[in-house]
Amino acid sequence: MTAHLAELLGQARIVPVLTVPDPRTAAPLARALAAGGARCAEVTFRTPDAEQVVKAMAAEGGLVVGAGTVLTAEQAERAVAAGARFLVSPGLDDEVLDAAGALGVPIVPGVATATELMRAVRAGIDTVKLFPAEPLGGRAMLRALAAPFPQVRFMPTGGVDAAALPGYLAEPSVLAVGGSWMATPALLATGDYEEIRRLTAEAVQRSTP
Repeated sequence: MTAHLAELLGQARIVPVLTVPDPRTAAPLARALAAGGARCAEVTFRTPDAEQVVKAMAAEGGLVVGAGTVLTAEQAERAVAAGARFLVSPGLDDEVLDAAGALGVPIVPGVATATELMRAVRAGIDTVKLFPAEPLGGRAMLRALAAPFPQVRFMPTGGVDAAALPGYLAEPSVLAVGGSWMATPALLATGDYEEIRRLTAEAVQRSTP
């Protein structure tokens, strides 16, 4: 990870994780998140139009936009071409890591075990996504993995909600937390950008010491 992204995540503390089916909602979504105080966002490559969403959100200029659920080198290339400034993967895949390196963009790969974490460290990765954080055991699992790897910082994602946010952020090993509760598919479907702004602002406030 570049020092720039590590600094960004450390300052942002929260990363809205977004699954956006309709690219027409991307621009107002970006404005709502930025108005709520978010500094960055992760657009998952789980929809056919994810590239257009990344492009539209990046064009707004208020957020550093990354791409998540990156499973292949081809997806990594498409995401970066669309304007993604960083990549996030649910797992640790050599092909995706190599693609990120070739593209010159930082990547936060997912880990769920100590073995995967050892592989990440050997690959020179110092920030990983604990995924899926809550089903794996939440903060107890985080502490167990963090103890042998004091040089690694985590971005827990998966099942984390507003109530759990402060607890995760209190962990010394946590750089930032990813979550989808700030902009759910239901809120996007109804176009409730004011509620997205409110939930984002609430999360930002909870993340401030």
